[in-house]
Amino acid sequence: MIKPFRLLALAGFACLLPQLASAVDIRGELVQGGLAIGQAKPGDRIELDGQEIKVAPDGLFVFGFGRDAPAEHKLTLIQPDGKSSQQILIVRSRQFDIQHIDHLDQNQVTPDPATQARIVADINQVRDARLAASDNRDFQTPFIWPARGPISGVYGSQRILNRTPKSPHFGVDIAAPEGSPVIAPAGGVVTLSAPGMVLMGNAVVLDHGFGVYSTFIHLNDIAVKPGQRIAQGDLIGHVGKTGRATGPHLHWALNWLGVPLDAALLVPPMAPLAQQ
Repeated sequence: MIKPFRLLALAGFACLLPQLASAVDIRGELVQGGLAIGQAKPGDRIELDGQEIKVAPDGLFVFGFGRDAPAEHKLTLIQPDGKSSQQILIVRSRQFDIQHIDHLDQNQVTPDPATQARIVADINQVRDARLAASDNRDFQTPFIWPARGPISGVYGSQRILNRTPKSPHFGVDIAAPEGSPVIAPAGGVVTLSAPGMVLMGNAVVLDHGFGVYSTFIHLNDIAVKPGQRIAQGDLIGHVGKTGRATGPHLHWALNWLGVPLDAALLVPPMAPLAQQ
């Protein structure tokens, strides 16, 4: 879950950069894969590592750190009069699981050109559905689990197949019986409802605002349409094994614009399933 802390300019604190001129409230853990929500003063602008990020008129902003984010990042606050101040943010590193699998059929490692072209087209379609930083503020709501079941895959893990590193696993996998409901972990607007993708199967992208998106893949069916506004807890679809999946499960991914984040950091421990 997102944890609160306060970033302050402290007298006598040793730092190579000037301190922030005023307090900035930030909720969230500064960790690889983490999402943080910030509150500056109205009219302030914010840059992270030199890149300006979306700030609401009332000072609300959000940012995140990827799987391989370095330890130090520079947060810059720019006041309406043009004065700026900076603070170094220290991001905690994590250890991720690496699995080596050798002696596989090479066709399972490298798809044929036609299939690879379809995969790239699917990836681009999902990427385009997560480009905008809308004014939605649904990301401020504490997230809930979109499905219930054992965790069968975690964020950041990576397989090396026949000595070829594959892309890290950018999501959390929830194993559940086929047909189990998948609900919205937070409210938002559907930006993609796509059946039949090669690897992802039936997929949905949900915009929570300010560049924060959830993606749900391997769905058995899809219950929402692009442009549809849905509330936390609304039905998105049902757990399936469409696309490239070894069994029924939900893959839930979280992104801040182009940065893959760890969705599991936003939710409390999953409550035990009720006894049947």
